[in-house]
Amino acid sequence: MDTNEVIGIFREAGAYLEGHFILTSGLRSPIFLQKARVFMHPHLTERLCRALSRKLRDALPDGADYIVGPAVGGLIPAYETSRHFGAPAIYVERENGEFRLRRFAIEPGARVVIVEDIVTTGLSIRETVECLRALGAEVLMAGCIVDRSAGKADVGVPLVSLAQYEVPAYSPDALPPELAAIAPTKPGSRSL
Repeated sequence: MDTNEVIGIFREAGAYLEGHFILTSGLRSPIFLQKARVFMHPHLTERLCRALSRKLRDALPDGADYIVGPAVGGLIPAYETSRHFGAPAIYVERENGEFRLRRFAIEPGARVVIVEDIVTTGLSIRETVECLRALGAEVLMAGCIVDRSAGKADVGVPLVSLAQYEVPAYSPDALPPELAAIAPTKPGSRSL
């Protein structure tokens, strides 16, 4: 599956939005990929996550012990990717603003892969890496459906993506006039 196919799935699901959006990173963008609109369709989600699982399997022929999703956005893709990858899916949740593995226990040395929906700055994956390493896990790599940074984001481990789709993102104090003229909306999930 290539970038055009992935973006085509987002368009098919009505998940390719144009306007003025406040991303979870705090940056602003004229494009928002509303993955929830994709994830409401099991057949589309399965296509994406099966393809991501194949890419992860190719990169990790020895597999992993767990697939870990950062809540909230990573829950569905981590679960569906794990189903095809053949490893249990678990997830981290925010507790007092920091990721914690609240509902699960992993053994020291567990080999894990983080699966995220969309990467812009890589912050959620970096926070998940920190959480898991503090528990003694070996974080092998991360995977995502769309890398909005087109390979520029530092997630702290190797990153495998189905699509690299660079979309402009601006600091709130450096907006182009056409974007500044549109009232912003904040559809992300970081505060959850």
